[in-house]
Amino acid sequence: MNLTAIIVDDETNSRAILRNYLGKYCPSVTILGEAASVKETLDLLESQTPDMLFLDVEMPYGNAFDLLEQVPDRTFEIVFVTAYDHYAVDALNAQATYYLLKPIAIDNLIKAVDHVSYIKQRETALLDTVLVPKVTTVEGKITIPQQDGFEVLQISDILYCEADDNYTKIYLDKGQKLVSKTLKYFEESLNPHGFVRTHKSYLVNVSRITRYRKGKGGSIVLSSGKELAVSSSKKGTLLNYFK
Repeated sequence: MNLTAIIVDDETNSRAILRNYLGKYCPSVTILGEAASVKETLDLLESQTPDMLFLDVEMPYGNAFDLLEQVPDRTFEIVFVTAYDHYAVDALNAQATYYLLKPIAIDNLIKAVDHVSYIKQRETALLDTVLVPKVTTVEGKITIPQQDGFEVLQISDILYCEADDNYTKIYLDKGQKLVSKTLKYFEESLNPHGFVRTHKSYLVNVSRITRYRKGKGGSIVLSSGKELAVSSSKKGTLLNYFK
């Protein structure tokens, strides 16, 4: 599996050695950039999303753990590279994937890369199967994919969904989510759970409707107070829920 990485070490020679080792023994790893301090690393992470970070512990103006505290929602795996073995417990507490001691042993470097590759392969497999927007049959939940994983929503918490080109806005009691799936997709997924298409732009949770106003198509009022138009072609389907 191809991986991307950033090398963080304040010693130029150490960065060069690791870069050369990776190029020779781990050709599946592409180096996105290098940094020599906490600030340089944070600046680099603003524009790059690596799979892994080769991270030296001791750096000027802060150490590796200071850096990680400033990246709480990280999506990359951490491979510590240090000359000191007494940081092992701290590395474990920081949820490091691997711990390499300097001078770096080639076999251990390959094992570290292979281990990160295994983790990323598992994540990719999960994304291909579970982490797509879909309703689960257990406990009435739906999974919404995000860049760093997924979020689980209770179907009953959804007020309505609104079409936004090839995206769908999901409105909840508190806030909203934007998902890269069409409203048609959610209509097929949520119809069995009491959702009805009331308009070309809206898919509504029937249980959250508190009022219907007459008109050519009419409109509905939700428990949040939000009022939505009902198209004349969808009015019959909606009213069937209240017979």
